[in-house]
Amino acid sequence: MASAVRPSVGAVTRLAAPLRQQPQLVVSKIQTAPLSTTATLLKRHKYLGARDNKDHNKKRGESALRRTGTRWRLSMSDEPLPKPVPKSELPAVETDPNHGLWEFFASRTTVAATPEEDAKHGRGWAVEELRHKSWDDLHKLWWVCVKERNRIATGNWERNKSKLGFGESEADRRDREVRITMRGIKHVLTERLYAWEDAVALAKNDPEIDLSGNGPAFTPTQYLEDEPVSAFEVAKTKTASPEATEAEAPAAAAAATPDPATITPAAKPQSEARV
Repeated sequence: MASAVRPSVGAVTRLAAPLRQQPQLVVSKIQTAPLSTTATLLKRHKYLGARDNKDHNKKRGESALRRTGTRWRLSMSDEPLPKPVPKSELPAVETDPNHGLWEFFASRTTVAATPEEDAKHGRGWAVEELRHKSWDDLHKLWWVCVKERNRIATGNWERNKSKLGFGESEADRRDREVRITMRGIKHVLTERLYAWEDAVALAKNDPEIDLSGNGPAFTPTQYLEDEPVSAFEVAKTKTASPEATEAEAPAAAAAATPDPATITPAAKPQSEARV
C-alpha cells in the first residue's frame, strides 16, 4: 500500500516546485524616447525667445481650422535667424540712363502708353514707296519697326498683369500698321533677290562678263566699241588752223560726190534719159 502511494506524492511535489520559485523582474533593453526624436544637444536653444522643449501644449503646430502656423522658429541652430533689411536702408542702385532696355517702354515714367498716345499714328509704308529706298534705309526702318513692336508688346503685358481693361484695341491697330510696313520690306527685298538671281543667270551666258573673280568682271568686245582715239589726235584736231580746214572742205565734198561714169542708166534722172 505504501509503495502505491509514494509515486503519487512525488508527482505532487514535482508539480508544486515551480510555484515556490520567486518571480523575476523583466527589464527591456529598448531605449524609450519622448515624442520628438531630435537629439537633445540640438534642441538646447540659447538665444532670446527660445522655446521650451516640452511646453505640454496640445494645440502646438499647424491647424487648418484655426489657420495658425508654427509659433516658434523651426531652426536647428543656436544662432538667431537674420532679419531682412528695410527698403529705406538699402543703398541706391545706379542705372544707366541710356540703357538699351529703356527702348522697351514708350515712356520712362509709365509702363504703358495711354490709348490717346497709341491712337496717334499714321499708315504703314506701301510697297511702291519702299522700292525707292536703299538697302541701308530698309535696314534702319526694319529695326525701328522691331522696337515699336517691342514697346507695344510691353504695354499689352503690363495691361494684362494690372488688369487695366483699356487700350487693347488702340494698341492692336497700331501694331497692324507696323506689321504692314514690315511685310512691305520683305516684299521689296524678295523682288530684289529675284532680280539679282536673274542677272546672275544672264551674266553666266554673256561672254563679256567674267564671274570667276580673276581679272576684270566686264571686258567689252572690240567690234562693239569705237576705236580708241589718243589724246594727241584730239588735241591736234582742236588746234588745226582755219586755212587747213577750208582746204580740206572741197576735198571732202569731192569725195562725197559720186562719179557720173559709175552711175547706172536706171539710176539716171528722167530728164537726161529723154535727151
